[in-house]
Amino acid sequence: MSSKERDPIGEAHKQWVRHGWGDAADGMAFVTSITRVQQLLMERIDAVLRPLDLTFARYEVLMLLSFSSAGAMPMTRIGSLLQVHPTSVTSAVHRLEKQGFVERRRDDSDRRLVLAGITELGRSVIEQATEGLNREVFGKPGIDADKMARLTGLLRTFRANAGDFVG
Repeated sequence: MSSKERDPIGEAHKQWVRHGWGDAADGMAFVTSITRVQQLLMERIDAVLRPLDLTFARYEVLMLLSFSSAGAMPMTRIGSLLQVHPTSVTSAVHRLEKQGFVERRRDDSDRRLVLAGITELGRSVIEQATEGLNREVFGKPGIDADKMARLTGLLRTFRANAGDFVG
């Protein structure tokens, strides 16, 4: 039997149970499954974004800027909305700036604020990236719509219970 013919997480779960993990065996299978699904999705996402010299983190920054009415927002706001550390935002914006996809400038009304703004080149690449991701990843996630909606709801509950948001 090849390694593709059986579920390695299911096989590991049997070992965890056999070695007395109790309910923790189910938790380990859950965590390991989520981690593996994330890896599989990132492989698909990277296959679309790599030819455009983007990472998913930089894609998210560009999408956020493209959705903003002004096409620009404070760096601190980007980090808050994407739930990432300010250093990560600075790094992503720096790379996007070097690529010509983003420009940084001081806010005219509050010179302390640094704004990141999407360029026309950035709008062009984000359109290409989104078309590819919609076609190759988001439009065919690997499970049917009803199961996807249920799973998204379950994950939302998990996130809320973990304190990811209030609501």
